[in-house]
Amino acid sequence: MKVELAQLAGRDNDTAYNLERALKAMAACAADTQLIVFPETHLMGFPTLEALAETAEPLDGPTVSAIQAAARERNIAVVIGMAENDNGRFYNTTLLITPEGIALKYRKTHLWASDRGVFEAGDRYATCEWNGVRVGLLICYDIEFPETARALAQLGAELLIVTNGNMDPYGPTHRTAIMARAQENQAFALMVNRVEEGDGGLVFAGGSALVDPLGTLLFEAGREEGQFAVELDLNQLTAARQDYRYLDDQRLRLPGEIVEHACGLRELMIPSR
Repeated sequence: MKVELAQLAGRDNDTAYNLERALKAMAACAADTQLIVFPETHLMGFPTLEALAETAEPLDGPTVSAIQAAARERNIAVVIGMAENDNGRFYNTTLLITPEGIALKYRKTHLWASDRGVFEAGDRYATCEWNGVRVGLLICYDIEFPETARALAQLGAELLIVTNGNMDPYGPTHRTAIMARAQENQAFALMVNRVEEGDGGLVFAGGSALVDPLGTLLFEAGREEGQFAVELDLNQLTAARQDYRYLDDQRLRLPGEIVEHACGLRELMIPSR
């Protein structure tokens, strides 16, 4: 499977500019590219609270409709972030759009400090079958929690796609996290981050990446803008899961208790059965 990572510098509260850049990136894709992935909230940037109601759009609004039309015309799938307005409730949302329409919607469940008070948190995880692979979506801060990717793996995810808006000094955090989430769940993990300086002086860290189901970093971008083509060998899923499956072997529901000793030592005791 050929995928292109659109590591771009967006503009906050400038939908027209961001949409134009997304459409140009889609038009520049190679003929055999099946999917292009953009950063977190790429279409609107990160709206301020004051501009949110004016900037955010519903899923059937003009900006998503333009992406859908381009996906049909190019016969390509797109993963792209937006600020969603759902009847006056606002979400940091990522969409998987295929030539047939919106295949998957995910609302960010773990809000970073700058999201709080602007967006509401999403309340569910979901996956869908696309092009022979089951896909799950996460957004930025989500990947710092092992439970998010594990929830998607429990829903059958084989490809974890992360739209990212990670800034300095936290680039190394997400580099570590994306490899861990892939290895823990024996799935491909693909992350696309924003670059350059945004409003408020934030400097986005780039480092878009592809990790295989063994946790091996197959591709990592630098800090500059670019559109990078990567290949996913889906046979690696079978190879990674051939001898063991973490989902089958995990033991999460064992009872336990903390035992306090007079010397101050604490032990977590798991009774035998």
